Amino acid sequence: MANATLVLNHKASEAYAVPRIDTRTRQTKAGERTPAEVDMHVGARVRMRRRFLGLTQQALAESLGLTFQQVQKYERGANRVSASKLYEIARALHVPVPYFFEGLADTGSDADDSARDTELSIREFLLTPEGQELAQLYPRIGPSRLRRQVLELVRAIAGDEQDGG
Repeated sequence: MANATLVLNHKASEAYAVPRIDTRTRQTKAGERTPAEVDMHVGARVRMRRRFLGLTQQALAESLGLTFQQVQKYERGANRVSASKLYEIARALHVPVPYFFEGLADTGSDADDSARDTELSIREFLLTPEGQELAQLYPRIGPSRLRRQVLELVRAIAGDEQDGG
């Protein structure tokens, strides 16, 4: 693992590699700051879980003693979530804290960039109401032949839109 830190396991006296995740904010060419990847990932997971539970930003904010604007900033990754606040969010959303880090891609190679792009597309899709509904309903389609036909239909529609149709 080229982009990793070697960690000594204090319990078993063995070493293992831990992938490095970029936690730095970046600046665009225009000098604007962009959120760190980990902050955007955690925020997206907060938004996905909140929407899955049918909560509004306002409802989550009230349960945390925050404004809905602060929840918006957390979900966009514009503000970092402290450890204690992440713990409170996890309790409010009924998930363990590690849930927010699931799927966080390692950085470093072109393959990682491709995986990250795919993950981002899936995440953005699942954050839409239509994406959530499709994700819930698709597994209910009985025969796999029928599921494949639905997939082919979606591919055809997406292809038509890309071709300008």
